[in-house]
Amino acid sequence: MEITDVQKWIEDFYQKRGWLEYSPFIRLGFLMEEVGEVARAVRAYEIGRDHPNDELQNKEEWRQELIEELGDVIGNLTLLASLYGITLEDIVESHKKKLTDRFAVK
Repeated sequence: MEITDVQKWIEDFYQKRGWLEYSPFIRLGFLMEEVGEVARAVRAYEIGRDHPNDELQNKEEWRQELIEELGDVIGNLTLLASLYGITLEDIVESHKKKLTDRFAVK
């Protein structure tokens, strides 16, 4: 799936559920919550997690959890960007230019 298709799919999916109505501040809160869940999944994958509510036991289960949480981050980041008329392609191109200019990578 191309990056523009990803953004369109995310926007359509969230729109159908009425989830595009949230303000940028609320969307940012959702994004931060999801980043925390990514941190939890990385910690569990790398060093284990001893918590009574954690049913996952092996690295493959935690890897799948990490994939899902990273997807939630991408979804919320996409919607936040869309609120400002920014495409994922804009973000990637700008980031690429910034890094190649800063570190003289050609």
